[in-house]
Amino acid sequence: MRTSKISKVEVHRLTGQHPDPLPGDHQRQVQAIDLYESAREPLRVAAGGRERPTTISRCYLRIETDDGAHGLYGPIDELPARVVLDVYRELLMGQDALASSTIWDQLERVDRHSRHGLHKAAISAIDNTLWDLRGRVLDAPVWQLLGGGSRRSIPAYASMLGTPLDAESVRAAAAQAQAKGFAGQKWFFEHGPASGPAGLRANVELVREVREAVGPDEPIMFDAYHGWDLPFARAWARRVEQYRPDWLEEPLLPNRHAAFAELRRSTAIPIATGEHVYDRQEALDLLADGSIAVLQCDPEWCGGVTELVRMSTLAETFGVPLIPHGHGIHAALHVIASQSPEVCPKAEYLWRMMPVRHHFETDAPAPVNGAFRLPTGPGFGIRIDESKVQSDDVLAA
Repeated sequence: MRTSKISKVEVHRLTGQHPDPLPGDHQRQVQAIDLYESAREPLRVAAGGRERPTTISRCYLRIETDDGAHGLYGPIDELPARVVLDVYRELLMGQDALASSTIWDQLERVDRHSRHGLHKAAISAIDNTLWDLRGRVLDAPVWQLLGGGSRRSIPAYASMLGTPLDAESVRAAAAQAQAKGFAGQKWFFEHGPASGPAGLRANVELVREVREAVGPDEPIMFDAYHGWDLPFARAWARRVEQYRPDWLEEPLLPNRHAAFAELRRSTAIPIATGEHVYDRQEALDLLADGSIAVLQCDPEWCGGVTELVRMSTLAETFGVPLIPHGHGIHAALHVIASQSPEVCPKAEYLWRMMPVRHHFETDAPAPVNGAFRLPTGPGFGIRIDESKVQSDDVLAA
């Protein structure tokens, strides 16, 4: 029996120059804290945009073993990276890196805060890195280790975050995404209850503009980023049912289970949520009361590949598709590829964000003609393009 003892846990911060303007300056996304006037910030766009190269940094977790194996995962956010080093590193040292399920259980038990938030994001990073290590050791992609093999490509829908919301920009971007062959597109609202009737009208108008731009059959989805309340969501739903949105995503704070159930009963529009659901019990509660039509847990926040596979089983039991949140595209693609197309029918791709997020990688996942080809390299197939790295700093433990 082979064992591979963990001997090193490091977070590498890669820094370099990105030649293009960073996305995201052209749209303000509604926030739950908009309820407080002092927290609402106006959209700030630099005149003429950014013309000079912009310095960017990304963190990657690397775990090595005493027999020379290693796993790599990222990019991960720096706050959970610090938790990896400060809270979990000591527990990992000397463990069998191939015993990832046992390690996962120990990580969730070792600290009272491990079940949620930054601690769960740190566990996710560790779990995903260990899956990559296992794939490298066994010379197989993660989806194959999970039992997948029937799919050759994965349809993707386009997340449009970062697109200006004036009518001309919306129509042009909607038509462009449709022409690229995406399996639908998702738009993000600027306004919530704090914006009053004018904000509600603007949100309704966005739906109308997108539907008219793409025609009657294109799947269109909308994301409120847990920035609404139940009355606002109901009012919006009544006004846009005629445009047949495929789902309304995260209209309420994720722990408002009763309100989710009430909203689901009051509209024909499917309700989706899950990116801020951190464990199986939370997912089970939403599924069991019929609150949601789509589950969207994120493998970089919910506990990694190990937990997302378990959540897929739950979703299948209740006949609800799991379409992972697109923040963690590497892990999400491999889990999707391991499941039935009925359980995980497609992936999310933030088409303005992901190229910059994965700037330091060679051949980072990107859909072609609206679909991802199945990764074939060992593990997650993450490779760093050293020509883009100006500095590689190991964060101090």
